[in-house]
Amino acid sequence: MVVHKGTQRIETNRLILRRFSKSDAHDMFHNWANDEDVTRFLTWEPHKTIEVTETILDTWTQGYTEENYYMWAIVPKDYGKVIGSISVGNQSDGNDHCEIGYCISKAYWGQGITTEAFQAVIQYLMHTVGYERIQAIHYVENAASGRVMEKAGLTYEGCMRHFHKHEEGHYYDCALYGIIREDL
Repeated sequence: MVVHKGTQRIETNRLILRRFSKSDAHDMFHNWANDEDVTRFLTWEPHKTIEVTETILDTWTQGYTEENYYMWAIVPKDYGKVIGSISVGNQSDGNDHCEIGYCISKAYWGQGITTEAFQAVIQYLMHTVGYERIQAIHYVENAASGRVMEKAGLTYEGCMRHFHKHEEGHYYDCALYGIIREDL
């Protein structure tokens, strides 16, 4: 049974996962939100100005008033600044499952940071909040994201054809991955 606890601080060996604050705008904008390579496979365009980032952060920080809102800033302990985000979406509390999405600064790709954050969030959501199933999807063209999901413990479950329609009208196939509590 799901009992929401909200976005709580989580620590791992290398990371602090914490709530975003409005003061994160500069680092968010410069570390990933304005980078076309980072946003290439996301559902939003790169931010053109820091004001766009500030507006997004206003929305995110307002969400923290809700117990069923989960949006973490990824902060390496040795850097001290936000380099990415990991969040919960598509919650189905009646069925005890949710979906996780993430993005991270290109400077931190290939270092296991996203996998480490993902594993910590899985533990929190399954053991503290009570989710039975967690899933994640990625555009099939983004194979690196699939590797992150597998390293985090998720299992490939199939391809959803034409699952997402991008703004320019192109349809993308998405790969679906999932993990259930007994897999831990």
